[in-house]
Amino acid sequence: MYKIYDKSPEIARESFESEQKPIDFQNIDHIVFGGMGGSGAIGDMFQSILSKTKIHVNVVKGYTLPETVNSNTIVIIISVSGNTDETLHLLKSAKKIRSNIIAFSSGGKIQEYCIKNNIKLITVPKFHSPRATFPYFLYTILKVLYQTLEIKEEDIIDSIKKLENLQKIINSSNLTDTNTSLNLAKSIKSIPIIYYPMGLQSASIRFKNSLQENAKMHAASEDIIEASHNGIVSWERKSDVMPILIRGSGDHLKTKERYKILKEFFIKKKINYEEIISVEGNILSKLITLIYLLDYVTIYKAVMYNIDPSPVNPIEFIKNKL
Repeated sequence: MYKIYDKSPEIARESFESEQKPIDFQNIDHIVFGGMGGSGAIGDMFQSILSKTKIHVNVVKGYTLPETVNSNTIVIIISVSGNTDETLHLLKSAKKIRSNIIAFSSGGKIQEYCIKNNIKLITVPKFHSPRATFPYFLYTILKVLYQTLEIKEEDIIDSIKKLENLQKIINSSNLTDTNTSLNLAKSIKSIPIIYYPMGLQSASIRFKNSLQENAKMHAASEDIIEASHNGIVSWERKSDVMPILIRGSGDHLKTKERYKILKEFFIKKKINYEEIISVEGNILSKLITLIYLLDYVTIYKAVMYNIDPSPVNPIEFIKNKL
């Protein structure tokens, strides 16, 4: 798996510079991303990127489309395996509603259904596992839909350059104290709870999921503002939990104030915490570099636990029962 992660910036660039033709859906005011696990994380990311646009965005991780889906909606189906039960149900529901549909998959039942029903399908090769395939799918979707999603091409190019710069620091050949991901992995000695500002929710969710899948460890995440009204009370009692603060370089003034107060509280309570701050730049660059850095933390943590990050046997158990 680490070999795929080492190549992530290269995969991202190849995907965006591929010969895939951009598609511009007209008169779209509602976008629904449908996907589970690593595929669903892509939807989370686009929801963050598009949060300041006039486009209404839903991410569905389940079986039911919003009632607001209509002819001005584009339903974007994402399934690396092509056999995800929940996502296949969403695809069939979208077909009945006659909304705009485009699917991204490596094959499977979703490919069969799209071909049979003349639904636009972009085939993306699978690398190793859905979570390791993240940059391939993300940048393929960006290439095909950046005009529809109103994402600037220069922002996409900038994000790839920042990935390439980060790769030099956190890749598997640099096992020194300069490796930010390795340092954070070493510092995690208990169950992490990840605090995030609203715009960086997708990075926090992805980090939690990757800790669970790669390092096989429990993890949780909370919005920093919401946690200030409830979650912070749990720190009154000593527990085997470690706070990790994810921050954006351009966070809202009130969010910065909240982090300052929270850190003061942790210091007063003698609670050790870690802090990760995003790169400067557009929201896509911030999110993808955070995800890359934090994904690598989970790979290094798996190595430290002497665990193969690849198998996800409990997930396979559930799938085989469906």
